Amino acid sequence: MKYYIIAGEASGDLHASNLIRELKQRDAKADFRCWGGDLMQQQGAVIVKHYRELSFMGFTEVLMNLGTILHNLSFCKKDILNYRPDGVILVDYPGFNLRIAKFLHQNGLPVIYYISPQVWAWKQSRVRTIRKVVDKMLVILPFEKDFYSGHGVEVEFIGHPLLDALSGKPFVPVAEKANRPLVALLPGSRRQEIRAVLPEMLKVIARFPEVDFIIAGVTSVDDSFYAKLAGKQKVAVLKGRTYDLLKQSSAALVTSGTATLETALIGTPEVVCYRGGAISYMIARKLVKVKFISLVNLIMDRVVVKEFIQHELTADNLERELRLLLYDNSRKTAIMNDYGDLRQKLGGPGASARAAATIVEFLKLRLTDPE
Repeated sequence: MKYYIIAGEASGDLHASNLIRELKQRDAKADFRCWGGDLMQQQGAVIVKHYRELSFMGFTEVLMNLGTILHNLSFCKKDILNYRPDGVILVDYPGFNLRIAKFLHQNGLPVIYYISPQVWAWKQSRVRTIRKVVDKMLVILPFEKDFYSGHGVEVEFIGHPLLDALSGKPFVPVAEKANRPLVALLPGSRRQEIRAVLPEMLKVIARFPEVDFIIAGVTSVDDSFYAKLAGKQKVAVLKGRTYDLLKQSSAALVTSGTATLETALIGTPEVVCYRGGAISYMIARKLVKVKFISLVNLIMDRVVVKEFIQHELTADNLERELRLLLYDNSRKTAIMNDYGDLRQKLGGPGASARAAATIVEFLKLRLTDPE
């Protein structure tokens, strides 16, 4: 079969690449045309647009790039019609993908949504759109099934694909073992969020002379960008090896997002950090309907990892919590126990395989019985 897949972010590229690998196991002649990244390309997909061209963060940035977004939507619709796929798989990225889903529905193309938009956090009105235009919704967080059920939408919980992505990763040490603790700094993947969060993280370094700090960099951001933010502060930047860095670290300071869950599943005690633009943050406070910003706390429905948001993101707060994670054994033990419970809640390994099996079965049924 012919599959058209749209992933607009790095995390989507990761999960879609694992899905492609599993789809090929069940559909040896599968053909993939995609919006995504390097990982999907490595699995044999033809990449139409790289996610680096699609990533706009915050209300103001979206408005400033509205022309580009509208052009991408128009191009994507034409490209799908020219390709005529047997099914389209949308991976998160809701602002773009839900508009594409409406178009696909109008044109009679099967719509599969893999990794639900976070409609439970904000814009719950999107559930009505999903009910109308999405043919098959696969969710990866346990509470999403109950959320959708409460809105009259049947979805399938297949578990979290991060468990698969992490279990197959060989660990390669990032530094020679020493008696000094290592702390990972994960300031995010977009320049905007790095600029907002990293300077506060860096202030902590001078307060821990006995600790080594390494920044988890991303290849899409120049070394000079990190160097400018670091100034005279001497701190290494390691790109493309975040999992290895986290595995070897005693603790981590992590910008909110998928990285908070990745850090927990690797087993590294963490502090969650977030700071946005003043206008975007004020709007978000009025719209967002969740108690926590980290996926770890959301899934567990209680505070497992400390969150410092906006004005609470200070060097003093980071220092205090980091000292507990590094030197308080009872705090470390509690977090490790909670991380174990978290893994159980996420459904265990095999999510990518379950998703692929469900998608192939669904599309074959649609091909034999379009109604």
